[in-house]
Amino acid sequence: MPLEYASVVRCRASLSTFFSWCVRENLIVHNPVTGVQVPKSSKERTEMHPFTEAELERHFELWAERDPVLADVLLILGWTGLRWAEARALTVADFVEVPTPGLLVRRSDPEGVGRKATKGRNSRRVPLANRVLPLVRELAHGKAPHDLLLTTARGGKLHRSTVLRALAWPMTGGGRRLHDLRHTAACLWLSRGVDPGTVQAWCGHESIATTNRYLHFLGTGADRAGLDRLNRGAGYAGGTRDAVTPE
Repeated sequence: MPLEYASVVRCRASLSTFFSWCVRENLIVHNPVTGVQVPKSSKERTEMHPFTEAELERHFELWAERDPVLADVLLILGWTGLRWAEARALTVADFVEVPTPGLLVRRSDPEGVGRKATKGRNSRRVPLANRVLPLVRELAHGKAPHDLLLTTARGGKLHRSTVLRALAWPMTGGGRRLHDLRHTAACLWLSRGVDPGTVQAWCGHESIATTNRYLHFLGTGADRAGLDRLNRGAGYAGGTRDAVTPE
C-alpha cells in the first residue's frame, strides 16, 4: 500500500539523520539519502466538505433517531474540531469549566496504534459553546476523572466502523467523512467572526496557512462585497457617480 507524501517525507528525514550519524562515525563514506528528492504525489487532494450550521443540526436529528449518544458525540466534534483520534483519547479530567468551559486536548489514540502525543506534539484548549456544553456535561456525569469522556451509550470506546454502521452513515452522512466535522467546526468559528489566529490555536494548526484554507473556502470580505455589487439592479455603476444628480 503506497504511503502518503507526508509520510514518505518523514521517512526520508529519519533515514537521512541515521545515515548522517553513520558518516560521522566513519561507518560509511557518504549519506546515500543526500540529493534524493521525494516525488510529489499526483494523487488528487481530498477536498473538504463541511456542514453548514443548519445542515449539521438536520443531520444531528437523523443520527439521534438511530443512536442519541453517538449523535451527541458527532455534534460535539462538529463544534470543537477534534480529530477522531483526539476524541477517542479524551478523559473526563480533560473537561474543564474554569475559567471557561473547554476541552484540554493532550493526547491522541489512533485506532490500531495506541495512545500517543497529539499531531504536532502540542496540547491545546478547545472551547465548548453553549450548544454542546450540556451534552459534554451529560457524557461526563457519573464517570471517574480517568474514564473516557466520549463513549458509546454503554461506555465503550469509540470505533469508527462501529459508529458509521450504527448511524447508517451512507444514508445520514450527507456524502461527508467524519473528518469533515473538524472542517465544519473551523468554518463555523470563522463564519461567526472568530479571528484566524484564534482558530489556528483551537484547531492546533502548526501554520496559519492551513487555517487560511478555510478562509479561502468561505470566501473573503472582498468576495462578498463583490457579489453584493453583482446582485444589485441592472445599470448599477457604483462608485462616486451614485451621488451625482443628472443636470
